[in-house]
Amino acid sequence: MKRYELTKEQWERVKAILPAERTGQRGRPRKDDRKMLNGMLWIARSGAQWRELPEAYGPWQSVYARFAKWRDDGTLEAVFRALSADADMENLSLDSTCIKIHKSANGGRKNGG
Repeated sequence: MKRYELTKEQWERVKAILPAERTGQRGRPRKDDRKMLNGMLWIARSGAQWRELPEAYGPWQSVYARFAKWRDDGTLEAVFRALSADADMENLSLDSTCIKIHKSANGGRKNGG
């Protein structure tokens, strides 16, 4: 399994949530849902821009179009709810970093004022 991709168990849990492909339609066949979802997860987990999506997931425009469609129709929310249902919240860790800056960095005077 590659980093950021769904495991087999996770895929089995969410594949029924995804909209069914409409067969009998004209045009190109729809790209693989699992590859598209893994591309979306790569973007979400890496924090990269859409244009930086690796070619293994297909053209970034196709992945973004599917992302926008699933975002708007509520599919992504249902997928994330299904994936987070068994999250281990017992060992949750949050980072709260505080940095103190010098007055001069905030526009104050440098010599004690």
